[in-house]
Order: sequence, then structure tokens, then C-alpha cells
Amino acid sequence: MMIRYASYFIAVLLPLLLFRWFAPASIGEIDFWLLWLLAMVLVALPVVYAEIALAYRSVEGPLAGMQKLTRESDASPIWRSFGWLAALVSIVIAALIISGASTGILAALTELNSAPDVPSFAVAAGLMVITVLLSLLGTAPLPIGLGLMVVGFILGIANGVPNISFAMTDISLVEWARAVALALVSVGAGTGLYWFGQNLVSKQTLTAVEANSQQAQSRAARDYRATKLVLPIWILQLLVGVVALFISGMSLPPIGQLLYWAGVLFVVSYLLHYSTQQLAHKFGLLVSLIITFVLALLLVVAIPTTWLVGILVIVSSIAVLLLSVFAGWQMKISHLRKSLNFSSEAFYNLWRVAIRLVVPLALLLALIGWVIQWLS
Repeated sequence: MMIRYASYFIAVLLPLLLFRWFAPASIGEIDFWLLWLLAMVLVALPVVYAEIALAYRSVEGPLAGMQKLTRESDASPIWRSFGWLAALVSIVIAALIISGASTGILAALTELNSAPDVPSFAVAAGLMVITVLLSLLGTAPLPIGLGLMVVGFILGIANGVPNISFAMTDISLVEWARAVALALVSVGAGTGLYWFGQNLVSKQTLTAVEANSQQAQSRAARDYRATKLVLPIWILQLLVGVVALFISGMSLPPIGQLLYWAGVLFVVSYLLHYSTQQLAHKFGLLVSLIITFVLALLLVVAIPTTWLVGILVIVSSIAVLLLSVFAGWQMKISHLRKSLNFSSEAFYNLWRVAIRLVVPLALLLALIGWVIQWLS
């Protein structure tokens, strides 16, 4: 049952997990909100459509699916690097969040006069071990994590919601870069999480209809439309994103912080489960679990949190760029049209223009904006 709803849990959880790293400085900027909304429409929505279409076409996870799709399209093996980057992005997100969790838990325990005399990186390493063990449970920890995080936020709201003063500011490439990054993390773009979630559902459905007639399977294929999957996810992300923008600067009481960060551990375990499952296609489950753990541990212990944010921006942007160019320029038109199954040819043409031209251009401008910010 949880497999069917995993994508919806991720759609709710990603904004709650990641907005705090990108939004607080821009909460009151009306133009930033408008740029974020524009990026959600022009960048995030076409990319989610692309992920769902490729998942439907390949009937495999991102790493195995890209191998199948590149052979089918006679494309260069270099496009298969999206599968590797998608797994890496999920590990970087996990390391970033665990790094924040270690700092947050120590701060909460300090307020309660119960902080252990250990450095933050040691706490982060211990949390990573716990998270990797939880990853063995698959999708089961997601509702537990969401429940604990919501209780933590409720305790924070009881203490008062931040008073936000809204104003228009000057629009710049730096602001566009932050808006695009926020849109990407809102939808998990570049992670392949929705591709993976749709693949799990597809396999479950195929298993259920194996004994059915060919006619029933053909009817199911005709009834499939990518929009039925994409729009609920995207709208959910948009609504939760607005809520997350308001509460990302909220101060939680110590108990609220501990509950929130405990929930985060359960959610992050799914990200590590996903990366392990992807790498298992190449290395086997045990070796993939070890690789995921070692890489995540190195990132969380050796690299500062601010650097992890930069790494996440760069790697996820490159992954989304690869995905958009492959889907827009390398895939056969007939394959994508069938995989998306839009009700109107006009919608398909709009999506194709967006994925081929708008998304790459928006990402390149955003990367330029980040470079300007880092240099300044």
C-alpha cells in the first residue's frame, strides 16, 4: 500500500525538508515568490512530466531505465550518467539534512541542559548510521517521519508564527537562481524519486495483471495519462511549498526540534533506500548499501554544510539539464507522445518546447546567478 503513495509523501516532505536552506532570506520578497511560482511552472512541471514519461517507457528505475532508453534511442551512453547523478543527488540531500539535524539536535539538547560533550560531526556520523539502518525498511518510515515532523511544527506554531513583512525588491539573476533552486528541491528534480516511485507502482500493477487477458492490459494502457500522475504531485508540492515558505523561519521549542529532527531521520532513510536500490542494479544490494553509507558518511563528516548546499545546487542542476536534453532532443517523438498520452496535441507541443528550450535556458541562467553569488 505504501508503495502507491510514496511519491505523494515525497511531494509533501521535500519542501518541508529543504526550504530552510534556500528560503529564509527571501520570505518577505514578493518578487521572489513570483519568480519561484514561474520556475515551478516553467522548470519543475516539465521535468516531472519527463520523469513520469521515462518511467512509463522504461518500466525500470532511473539507472536501469536510462540504459534501456539510450539503447532504444541509439543515443550515446553518456546520457546514462543521469542515473548515477540522480543517486548522488539523493545522497547529497541526505548528507545535507543529516548535517543540519546534528546541529539542530545539539542546539535543542543544549536548551534542555542535556547536550553531550561530543562534536557535531560525531553526532552526524551516529545519525547517519541510524538512518542507513532505517533505510532497510524501504517506504515504511515515510508516514512516521511526516507525522513526527508535523507534530514538531504544531509545537512551533503554538509558540507563534513569524511576522513577515512583504515588499517588492529588485529582480536579479541571483534571485532567479535561488528561485530555480527552490523549485528544483520542491519537486525533487534531478533525484529521479518520482521516476523510482512510478516504477515501483508499475511493477506492482504489472504483477497484479499478469493473469489478466491481453484485452484488459490494452485497456489499462489506453486509460493511462501522465497528467493524472503529475498534476496531483505538482499541485501538492505547490501548496506545501507555500506553507513551507511561511514556516521555514519559524523557531521551534526544544521538544519540537527533537521531534522534527527525529522525523527527518525516518524521511532521509527513504532517500538512502532509493540510492541503494539504484546502485544495486550495478553492484548488488550489499555492496550498494556499503557504497551509499560510506559516501554519505564522508559528505556529512568532511564537508561543511554551506558547501553541501553548493554541491547540491550544481549536481542537481546538471542532472536536470541532462534529463531535459535527453527527453527533448534524444528520445524518439513517437515514444514520448505515447508515454505522455496528452489529451491534446497542443499540450504535447507546449511541453516539448519547454523541455527542449525553456528548461535548459532557465537552468543555465540560474547557474550563472549562483556563480555571481558565490564570487561576490
